[in-house]
Amino acid sequence: MSSPARFDRGHTDDLMTFLTASPSPYHAVANAAERLEKAGFRQLSETDAWDAGTGGRFVLRGGALIAWYVPEGAAAHTPFRIVGAHTDSPNLRVKPLPDTGSQGWRQIAVEIYGGTLLNTWLDRDLGLAGRLTLLDGTDRLVNVDRALLRVPQLAVHLDRAVNSDGLKLDKQRHMQPIWGLGEVQEGDLIAFLEEEEGLAQGSVAGWDLMVHSIEPPAYLGRDRELLAGPRMDNLLSVHAGVAALAAVATAGGLDHIPVLAAFDHEENGSQSDTGADGPLLGNVLERSVFSRGGTYEDRARAFAGTVCLSSDTGHAVHPNYAERHDPSHHPRANGGPILKVNVNQRYATDGSGRAVFAAACERAGVPWQTFVSNNSMPCGTTIGPITAARHGIQTVDIGVAILSMHSARELCGADDPFLLANALVAFLQG
Repeated sequence: MSSPARFDRGHTDDLMTFLTASPSPYHAVANAAERLEKAGFRQLSETDAWDAGTGGRFVLRGGALIAWYVPEGAAAHTPFRIVGAHTDSPNLRVKPLPDTGSQGWRQIAVEIYGGTLLNTWLDRDLGLAGRLTLLDGTDRLVNVDRALLRVPQLAVHLDRAVNSDGLKLDKQRHMQPIWGLGEVQEGDLIAFLEEEEGLAQGSVAGWDLMVHSIEPPAYLGRDRELLAGPRMDNLLSVHAGVAALAAVATAGGLDHIPVLAAFDHEENGSQSDTGADGPLLGNVLERSVFSRGGTYEDRARAFAGTVCLSSDTGHAVHPNYAERHDPSHHPRANGGPILKVNVNQRYATDGSGRAVFAAACERAGVPWQTFVSNNSMPCGTTIGPITAARHGIQTVDIGVAILSMHSARELCGADDPFLLANALVAFLQG
């Protein structure tokens, strides 16, 4: 299928707004929930009994969100159509004892989260965001979205071989951001955040905090045909999934239950109560079946007919490193979403899954591409194989092709987010 003509960038503009407002997984799910509520969805508590009513619902847990829409006349054994994604991105995260420093510099102690490209965090103006847990057990989102931190690189005069031998960074010694001058004072960072949020001193009992680049997303290139921005792996897919679910919820005529599953902790293996390898999705789907009077037999029938599109970013062919890619599979920016294939099950796609994805793209009028790794290079993975294995449901791995994956600032075609969202709408509509 040939590429469509250029179109309005409203979806991509909105993605840029979403990325800026979502510097942490907790902000991402809060923003997604707000959008779903505007589309008529309502939040359910996991500790309450669930009713058998129709309409849109969602559950929030930490940095994860599961949302679904039950159409009129849905039986207990009605299958699901799931868009899977993840809310976390590789970054630097604050340690339990954050206040540190050396040689008159005040610093923040951080851990490396996920497989981040360390050098991309150097010499950037960084903010701080995440959640604070108060003494009463409630959570407070916090976002210091201004130049607060910086990881300074060693000057070339003190590392003369850096351009010939390459930059060598020690995760412990070289990645601790500075945030001021003076003597280290224990409790400074949390006291600063309490003041920022108007909280009483000593009211914060715990925290999940991470740094982020404060540089906003931007169109790039002579014709503004590219998009540069943070956390596109994988908030690009979360944003598209929210838009698609909200669109199909009001369309009517569904013979299945559309679902968005946005997990946390994909970047470090998905093994958590909010990750794809945890019980959250299975619990929500089962409770949906049982709340409509279903039995285990109904649950088995529903799962047997369920399909999941696991949407995560993939690799566009790199113009400076084309030899690292498979010679006959070169996904290109603005070429449409990619179907991700790996016979060793690093991706869950098989031939029947390819047919599901191709049919959705055909209905949407969206071009699509195929990604497979060069045999000499290791292949990454995502939530697709985990979802397939844990729940026994057919899963297809797809996404948008990007450059600079796991950088503090990534790059994609500016049309591709819209093309992905349209493919997801067609898939959820069935």
